[in-house]
Amino acid sequence: MLYALPFKRLLWGAALAFGLLSTVQAGDLQPLRVANQKSTIKALLEASGESQNVPYEIKWSEFPSASPLGEALNAGAVDVGALGDAPYVFALGAGASIKVISIIHAEGRNTTALLVPKDSPIKTAADLKGKKIVTGRGSIGHYLAIKALNDAGLTTQDVQFIFLLPAESRLVLDNGTADAWATWDPYTTVVTSQSNARVLVSGKHLLSNHLYFAATGQAIADKRVQLDDFVARIDRAYAWANTHPEQYAAAQAKITGLPLAVHIEVAQDTHLSPVTIDDTVIHGLQTTADTYVKEGLLSQHIDVSQGFDSSFNAKRIPLEQASR
Repeated sequence: MLYALPFKRLLWGAALAFGLLSTVQAGDLQPLRVANQKSTIKALLEASGESQNVPYEIKWSEFPSASPLGEALNAGAVDVGALGDAPYVFALGAGASIKVISIIHAEGRNTTALLVPKDSPIKTAADLKGKKIVTGRGSIGHYLAIKALNDAGLTTQDVQFIFLLPAESRLVLDNGTADAWATWDPYTTVVTSQSNARVLVSGKHLLSNHLYFAATGQAIADKRVQLDDFVARIDRAYAWANTHPEQYAAAQAKITGLPLAVHIEVAQDTHLSPVTIDDTVIHGLQTTADTYVKEGLLSQHIDVSQGFDSSFNAKRIPLEQASR
């Protein structure tokens, strides 16, 4: 009995390697608990057909933003979830026993951006001194604002932050309560097209624009077969999104309630690709963590290298694309 479970995992791993995982019964594998931020990952898998013929149950948990998602990972309430650079650093800073198992890079025009009203007298990031910036606490927008300020010779002490969710952030930018909004797509596209706002600073060259899929240590130990399969499905789903922007946009529009045209513009302008876990990636995230320590947002140094599992880089033979 002592070797029964490891032997089963070995067989399941072999089935995955030879593209035979679809023959495994769902009851043989534990459910995979996936944290989902506003249904984005679930919608992607469904639209691409990758939610079909999954040989284990996926139990979805919905979260309104990255912060509570990171807390759920930290508490072990979910097995895996996706976070941006900054939220992942905060999760590590909270002592979460999690590791990045997959990375998706988003290359786009304004994947992240610092926005101001079109008629604002603010012309450069240096003009933000003494101004109010709205963003989500610990979000990628928060980090973009910090980077933009630092590049302009300023610090967070030179501005006032207002921390709100995206829907509320747009309102305070529109009514003048905030002078700038640090956010991400699709909100950058919505605001620049509908709210008479313009891009002050683009995060295209300031940030990595990576999406980190992080799993708990327990899930990596007990559900490696499911995680390997899930990562492969995610990679294929994003590859599908690159070649089917209209269908991908339609799936997103149903969730957000934003105009379909906005999501189509974003999807057509954004290319999503997997990134290998390597020293360059780890160094980049270490810079993010060190920036937060410098700004007093983290109380102590974090060695982010402990938050990656490069064994997931191993090439997997992809399962046949699920038919729709």
